[in-house]
Amino acid sequence: MKFWKPLAIAAAGTLALASAFSALAADKKVVVGYQTDALPSAVAIANGDFAKTTGYQIDFRKFNSGADVVAAIASGDVQVGYVGSSPYAAAASRGLDIQGFYLASISGTDEALVVRNGSGIKSVNDLKGKRLAAAPVSTDHYQLLALIKSQGLTEKDVTVLAIPQPEIVAAYNRGDIDGGFVWDPALTELKKNGAVLVTSKDVAEKGAPTFSAWVATGKFAKEHPEFLKNYAAVIDKYSQSFATDKAAWGPDSENTKQLAKLLGGTPADQAAGLKNLNLVPRGEQVSEAWLGGGEKSGVAKILKETSAFLKEQKKISQVQGSYAKYVTPTALK
Repeated sequence: MKFWKPLAIAAAGTLALASAFSALAADKKVVVGYQTDALPSAVAIANGDFAKTTGYQIDFRKFNSGADVVAAIASGDVQVGYVGSSPYAAAASRGLDIQGFYLASISGTDEALVVRNGSGIKSVNDLKGKRLAAAPVSTDHYQLLALIKSQGLTEKDVTVLAIPQPEIVAAYNRGDIDGGFVWDPALTELKKNGAVLVTSKDVAEKGAPTFSAWVATGKFAKEHPEFLKNYAAVIDKYSQSFATDKAAWGPDSENTKQLAKLLGGTPADQAAGLKNLNLVPRGEQVSEAWLGGGEKSGVAKILKETSAFLKEQKKISQVQGSYAKYVTPTALK
């Protein structure tokens, strides 16, 4: 009996230690939703750098649109995700507990309205009576509606189809639609039999700016601040590499080969897509112009303006009085 008692105590201690390690391991797991956009930081998904740097077991899941990412966050399946400002605004307007912590890119030429050869569209003055498409509740959908409104038109004048990007490409190639407001890889596909009419940057200059951002649930951000800081640091590392070492991101580079393997297309497609990005340096992101400043932050203002437009278009039912709580610069400080 004296022999078995120490063994029993040791066994109990081992079980307690194993239980503690199991709880620690469970605490360092996260599900991250991403999309098919060509971003420098996507290389860190492909090569495991995000997991290595953060020390977390990361389950990366690919989605076709920001609306799909938001739906997964709302269901509790995803804790961190990459979304555009329109689905982000719509989610915040519904009161979903999310916070943007890193600005991936702002309105540039990486999203655009491409019109099909033979569609008869030569300028924005030719949109009346045409059939156009964009992914549902995406930044492209928002900007397409804003573009139509800027021309004094409504959805009674222009047929706007809200369908996923793969369906847009198929409908475009069949000739069922005259154009699509899309991002890569759909952007590259549509340009094979058409031309860019306007870019996201063009529409932003008309008064409808957009951006894409990494967001996290408020609960996850509160409980895992170090993860978000390290995650943001990885994004920043690859963004800086892209900004300062163009040779490392050319069509024959290892980086674009990694992107092609992860996102589809060819290394040349990915290199071309990267050139269209409009990235914001880390120092600018923490300023009042973007993530900093609380009520005065640029992101909070864009979210509110986007939400007001979406409500006017009857795409959402309410607008929050303030969007400051949906934005945080903490991970970048």
